[in-house]
Amino acid sequence: MPRLRIPSPAGLITFEAAGRHLSFTNAAEELRVSQAAVSSAIKSLEADLGVDLFVRQHKQVVLTDAGRRFYSDVAMGLGHIARSAEAVRRTTEDKHVVLSSSTAFASHWLIPRLPKFRALHPDIEIRIQTADRDTDLGPDPHLIGVRRGLGDWPNYRAFRFGGENLIPVCSPSYLLQSGAPRDLSDLAGRTLIHLDEPHRPRPAWKDWFAHFGVDFTDVGEGLRLNDYSLVVQAAVGGQGIALGWAHLVNHPLSEGLLVPALDANWATGYAFFIVSNRAVDLAPEARLVRDWILEDAPDKLV
Repeated sequence: MPRLRIPSPAGLITFEAAGRHLSFTNAAEELRVSQAAVSSAIKSLEADLGVDLFVRQHKQVVLTDAGRRFYSDVAMGLGHIARSAEAVRRTTEDKHVVLSSSTAFASHWLIPRLPKFRALHPDIEIRIQTADRDTDLGPDPHLIGVRRGLGDWPNYRAFRFGGENLIPVCSPSYLLQSGAPRDLSDLAGRTLIHLDEPHRPRPAWKDWFAHFGVDFTDVGEGLRLNDYSLVVQAAVGGQGIALGWAHLVNHPLSEGLLVPALDANWATGYAFFIVSNRAVDLAPEARLVRDWILEDAPDKLV
């Protein structure tokens, strides 16, 4: 295929600006070059084409018939290139969302659902950011978080995910070996798995029993762990009875890995929220991930 004889791209861009403004001066200001540079570029283009594109008049320029015809095609062509370039930029953008959460939420709620999300939105990457404490969410349009509280954070937009509900759970093997607790008092005497959360305030077994009016003294017995993922793992392994945050143990319950040890649920009045910094509007992909999480929220499953 023979090489296309296309005039200088810089000359075409200069010509389009001059033809749109009908002014070399205004074109020079838009392109941030001198008026002499615009005039020189137009003269070179006219020499290449062998035709005058402008009639130079006092303090203005007017397109010739050939200039008007050429301007129409150049403007349309450059506009098409600009739109195509923008479309390519959009398709090659790094579409990612950073989700800040506890390890427990990431492990027991999010990760089991990720294959479904990837099938629906293969172009969006969810980057999970876990820490042993709730970190501040900065003004990043790609950053959302999961936080426990009352939803009244002054610096965050908060969307309710689900109420905090705590139920006692254990493995089927534990019930087979030890039998089901007869009542709350019997449960208090069993091997309990404790979450000793060092940084995030979380209800403990003593709070749970106090809600039901049961006298329980934590004397340091049972299995004590500082990460909720380990608590769930220990319960699945038959090592005792754990407090189950309903939205986190729903998956192992549905898989038969855990079962309720007793029919008792404490709705604490707190809730979990999907939050983002008020100072920014979320990127479209971050809004999509937020809404996808909320679609499967526990409050909607009741």
